[in-house]
Amino acid sequence: MKDNKAIINSTIAGILAITGLSTGSAHAVPDQPKAWEKCAGIAKTGMNDCGSLDGKHACAGQATVDNADTEWVYVPQGTCTKITGGVVAKVKPAKK
Repeated sequence: MKDNKAIINSTIAGILAITGLSTGSAHAVPDQPKAWEKCAGIAKTGMNDCGSLDGKHACAGQATVDNADTEWVYVPQGTCTKITGGVVAKVKPAKK
């Protein structure tokens, strides 16, 4: 009888621990961004999101060097200035 009680207590403790972990980690994921920023100066070669700010090209994926001031990628609003070299070029509302 004592063994059964120990097993039950152990099982309940395990369930509570798992429940606590799963609810705690759910809060670590941020909500969808309410707005996006064009973040210039952080795009890698060939990884820009659209045309350059200086008009040299009009398509995504055409950045020729890393971290060019005229190349950009979208990041959630409030993120760009946290990235070394990031400069906010424009803010765009997120799609609903």
